[in-house]
Amino acid sequence: MDRICPTFIGFDVNYRNEIAFIAHWSRLAACLSEDPELFFPISPHGPGQMQHELAKAVCRRCPVRRQCLDYALSTHQMHGVWGGTSPDERAAVLATARQGADASM
Repeated sequence: MDRICPTFIGFDVNYRNEIAFIAHWSRLAACLSEDPELFFPISPHGPGQMQHELAKAVCRRCPVRRQCLDYALSTHQMHGVWGGTSPDERAAVLATARQGADASM
């Protein structure tokens, strides 16, 4: 079985083409050789802050960081470090995008 990005764990969608696309880019992810738990710290603050920063450091050297972030944003990932961002950072991006969409209506 092919190994895919650890952050792929828990992904459950019924669209085979979407799974194929995700599996394609995730095979190039820098996180493949890392412990999946690294990307899911309990908190980005306090004791989990170091783990959070280590996960982001892996993302900074990842060739598919943008694809990972796009996936996380489009599927509203609420937990973990995806594409070098925390849940709070992704929520801010989505809120900004919503505000922009509302303004253009």
